[in-house]
Amino acid sequence: MPTTELDVKNIGQRVSAASEPFRRLLDQMHRVIVGQDDLLHKMLVGLLSKGHILIEGVPGLAKTMAVSCLARGINTSFQRLQFTPDLLPADLIGTQIYRAQDGAFVAQKGPIFTNIILADEINRAPAKVQSALLQAMQERQVTIGRETFTLDEPFLVLATQNPIEQEGTYPLPEAQVDRFMLKLVVKYPTKKEERAILDRMAYTTPEIDIDPVLDPRAIVSARQVVDEIYIDDKIKDYIVDLTFATREPASFDLPIADWIQYGASPRATLALTIGAKANAFLAGRGFVTPQDVKTIAMDVLRHRVIITYEAEAEEKTPEDVVRTVLENVPVP
Repeated sequence: MPTTELDVKNIGQRVSAASEPFRRLLDQMHRVIVGQDDLLHKMLVGLLSKGHILIEGVPGLAKTMAVSCLARGINTSFQRLQFTPDLLPADLIGTQIYRAQDGAFVAQKGPIFTNIILADEINRAPAKVQSALLQAMQERQVTIGRETFTLDEPFLVLATQNPIEQEGTYPLPEAQVDRFMLKLVVKYPTKKEERAILDRMAYTTPEIDIDPVLDPRAIVSARQVVDEIYIDDKIKDYIVDLTFATREPASFDLPIADWIQYGASPRATLALTIGAKANAFLAGRGFVTPQDVKTIAMDVLRHRVIITYEAEAEEKTPEDVVRTVLENVPVP
C-alpha cells in the first residue's frame, strides 16, 4: 500500500473519532431547531474553519435561536449584541475607566470578550462600530487605550442582517464583507417543518433542552485534525480554477464577463480549501472530495463576487454567476 494511502487511512480513523462529538452537537441542536439543516451544518463548518459567518434572512427564522443553541451545546460563553444606530465602538470593545483609589485608568472589557458573538442586524450600526468588530474578527485582538488584549479561542462572530427594511441602515462595504468566510441565506421552512415548529414551540415557555457535548478545548483540538485532512493536488487546482473563473470567465469559455465587475479574492481560495476540509471532517472522512468544495462554494463566493450594472439590469445576481461557474468549470 502506498504511503499516502496509509496516511489517509490513519487520518480517516482520527477524523472519525474526533468528528463524532460534532455529530452529537448537531443532534442536540435539532432537538430545538426544526429544519435549517444547511444553516446548522455551515455554522459548524465556520467554527471548525476559524471563519466568521454572515447570516441573511427575514426576522423569525430562528437565526438567534440557532446561535444560542450552538453556544449551549459547546458549553461556552455567548453574547448577543443588538446593533443600533447609536451604538459606539466602546460599547463593543470596552473602554478605560478612572479608578479613584490610585488615580489610574484601567481597561473595562466590553462584550466582545467572549467565545461566540451574535451581532444582530450588523447593518444597523454605523461604520465605526462595524470597523471595530471587523478589525477584532481579523486580528483576533482588541486594543483599549495602550493595552492590547488577545481574544480567547474559539472566537466566532455570527452576524445577521435583514434583507428587507433597508431604511436607516449602513450597508457593509464589500471589503469588509470579504472578511466573513461564509454568507448564509436562510430560507423559509417548508409547510411540514412549519407544522413541526408549531407543535414544538407554540407555548408561552417552550422547552429549550440542550446538553453540552463539547468544550472550547475540543474545538481547538478538532481544528488541528481538520488541518491534517488530505486534499489532492487536482482538487487544489479545481479550487483555484473556481476562484479564477469569477475573475477571468473568458479563459473558461464562460459568457458571463459582462456580469462581473470584481471576482473573488484570494481569501475565497483559502476559505474554499479550509471549508472543504471542515466539511469532510463533519462527514467523518480523512480526505476532501470535489463535492466538499461544491457544498460550500456558493456560501464562500456569493458575497465576494461584485456584479455590474448590466447584470443588475438583466436581473442577474452573484448567485447566478457562482452557479454558472460551478456548472461549467471541469470537476476533477
